[in-house]
Amino acid sequence: MNPVSFPEFLEHQGGLGIPPFLSGLAHVELSRHKAITAENAPLGINSFSLNPTLHITPVRWKNLAPLFVRAKKRDIDKVVPGNETIIIWCLPDNGKLMIRATEPGDLLAIKLLAEDIDPLDAACEAGVPVGIIDAVMREAIWKGLVLSPPSMLCREQDITGPSPREDLIAAEVFSLQWHLTQECDLHCRHCYDRSSRRAFPFERALTLLDELRAFCRSRFIRGQVSLSGGNPLLYPQFLDLYRAAAERDFMIAILGNASDRATIEKLVDIRMPVYYQVSLEGLEQHNDEIRGAGNYRRTVDFLRTLTEMGVPNMVMLTLTRHNLGQVIPLAEKLEGITGGLTFNRLALFGEGASLELPTPDEYREFLEAYASALDSHPVLTLKDSLLNTIFERDNSGLFGGCAGYGCGAAFNFVSILSDGEVHACRKFPSPIGNILINSLEDVYASKAAARYRSGSDACSGCSLNAVCRGCPAVTASLGLDPFTDKDPYCFRHRIS
Repeated sequence: MNPVSFPEFLEHQGGLGIPPFLSGLAHVELSRHKAITAENAPLGINSFSLNPTLHITPVRWKNLAPLFVRAKKRDIDKVVPGNETIIIWCLPDNGKLMIRATEPGDLLAIKLLAEDIDPLDAACEAGVPVGIIDAVMREAIWKGLVLSPPSMLCREQDITGPSPREDLIAAEVFSLQWHLTQECDLHCRHCYDRSSRRAFPFERALTLLDELRAFCRSRFIRGQVSLSGGNPLLYPQFLDLYRAAAERDFMIAILGNASDRATIEKLVDIRMPVYYQVSLEGLEQHNDEIRGAGNYRRTVDFLRTLTEMGVPNMVMLTLTRHNLGQVIPLAEKLEGITGGLTFNRLALFGEGASLELPTPDEYREFLEAYASALDSHPVLTLKDSLLNTIFERDNSGLFGGCAGYGCGAAFNFVSILSDGEVHACRKFPSPIGNILINSLEDVYASKAAARYRSGSDACSGCSLNAVCRGCPAVTASLGLDPFTDKDPYCFRHRIS
């Protein structure tokens, strides 16, 4: 008998011991066979496409799919009359066969691709934000129903040096570190910029979000907006901008100061932030000398509130010569209160120029202690790229460095100031354009941005280049050229 006609044959059969849903099972089994024997997706796809192994099978019975992964009597008893659509496909990365009833969004994602419908048009027709449609497609890609080309946000490889791992040259997320306003309720002694700048114009903010969506969509990556300041919560239209970012399906982070529970509840009602980052500069006395009286207790109480509410949170510390010895003790205080504590080295710009960096030897000693404390202090997290020098020596496994790809300045993030200036990194003057004049695409494609992406010539050929590149902000703040000089704190040539 022809297998294709067998399910129809079963439609007309019956009798003692023959379940009425047997023909439905046969329809699914036929689709299962077609999925297994289908050709895999061609290599090098350059647009979103349906998984070629995908088969859609309408049946007149509910709860048939579980019978293909288990067949206990209780599962058979759950099979009841009713229309259901079952999808069968093989995962693109490992070929594993998947069979299950469709979930909300599956058929929409399939329809968008099958009929070549633009998500903006679909969103307009449905009267919903385009982010809802983008999220449906993202979920379908995650499930393997839809195939996506690899990220096109890639480093230019240094052909003179060793070839880095693929996951270190292609970024999956692009972030705008967006300083919405200079207004701030603190006056920290190490602030990089207390200059007077106007708040970012709200109407341009909305069009910039659309540009970011197009930028990320064309490169097959996700977008993130990291809202900062000043204190971003003091931006007059902060909630409106937060909602607009959520409506475009961006991940949203907040880099700000302690706030009140009611404000955080409003944010969570719109969308849970991927994290809320606050700063502490050491133990209470030292922190309050830098950030103002009462700041330490206010910030720790706020962290407890965030953790209680289930909001991911972390603490950033600006490392100076005077708080080196306070990082590990601070980690002990913060255990169980926050999700992470990490640090950036001070860059000697703005009011921070009046503070003092540790000596290279003091810094190396600190990093050794920090690396040793990681196992016993789970709250400590990794950021400073030079930690990889120690991990390389100890064969303990490298991590992605400062931005996941070493220094990510003008690669997987840019910093936008409230008056529109765009910098490769906020920690030092690194102008690459003005977003009030130029588009995001033009800024990213500029020669200035490309030069910052390439890093220092002194690091060319280093086997840690993909996960390090030092810190150009620290290099520049010490009067050196970040394009030609190596981070003066790099001790790789001296480590043993």
